[in-house]
Amino acid sequence: MRLLKYLVLVLVLVAAIGGWSWWTARPGKVDVVAPYRGRAAEVVYATAVVEPVRWAKVTSIIRERIVTLCNCEGMEVTKGDQLAELDSGDARATLAELEARQVLAQSDRERAQQLLERRVVSQQVYDKAQSELIRVNAMIAAQKERLRDYRIVAPMDGVVLRQDGSVGEVAEPGEILFWIGQPTPLQLVAEVNEEDIPKVARGQTALIKADAFPGRDLTAEVSRITPKGDPVLKNYRVYLDLPDKTPLQIGMTAEINIVTREKSGALLLPLAAFDGSKVQSVGEDNRISLVTLEIGIRGTRAVEVLGGLDADAKVVFPFNAELIEGETVQPVTGDRP
Repeated sequence: MRLLKYLVLVLVLVAAIGGWSWWTARPGKVDVVAPYRGRAAEVVYATAVVEPVRWAKVTSIIRERIVTLCNCEGMEVTKGDQLAELDSGDARATLAELEARQVLAQSDRERAQQLLERRVVSQQVYDKAQSELIRVNAMIAAQKERLRDYRIVAPMDGVVLRQDGSVGEVAEPGEILFWIGQPTPLQLVAEVNEEDIPKVARGQTALIKADAFPGRDLTAEVSRITPKGDPVLKNYRVYLDLPDKTPLQIGMTAEINIVTREKSGALLLPLAAFDGSKVQSVGEDNRISLVTLEIGIRGTRAVEVLGGLDADAKVVFPFNAELIEGETVQPVTGDRP
């Protein structure tokens, strides 16, 4: 009886070990996809900012305190309209001093002329008085011209898109106080890496992704490319025209994909199925084979297959570096991404 119990226990252990061995040795499941037909698109990625096509940044060219501001943000202005005024007290005092010197120089010149006519003084004395008057007149003209710098005016017709600064603050030279431009048309200004710029050409379409409008299909068209790149940042500036009814607003940022090449009816595989130009194919015997493909257009989501793979092949998705060539797997057909 005891021997029978031992025998049953041994059989149970053998069965458990055998079951465990079968369970652990069975082929692992892997997701596979098949090549499919679709549109292949090669794109160039860049970040961009929405700007008006016609606009200007208004700055001060002198360092002085702000005494008045128009408070006209969002309002239409005409070229020459005053936007702000800087403290010109010292400059006007200088002008008054020069005008006083002008009166004196004018008087000295007239006196020297009278004395010259009476031959009391030489021509040299008259010329000196005349030269002094001319010099003072030139200084007055320059000072009056300088006083114009204390009035900041609109450089063009348009809308005040943004206004910075406050009365009492000191305006620094080059500091932007106003942005003035036309609300329409708008454009995207993108920075494209120098490695990609040879692929970009005028007339190409760009697909836009903006956080403010998730899920919206927005497009733009390449209008021009700056001929000189930035040697430090290693990029080129690209301008793209936006449609008249675009929902994008001035100052918004966006991610763009410029479509540089596309092809319809191409044989495609998901990008994640690739390691370079190699994929893992599952044969009829369910064994893994590492296959190097001839590829064409490489997009952001799919890659065009030109050769090296049958249209009904099964490809591991995503590429799994832990799988060994020749390993037996259990393929599971998943949905195409």
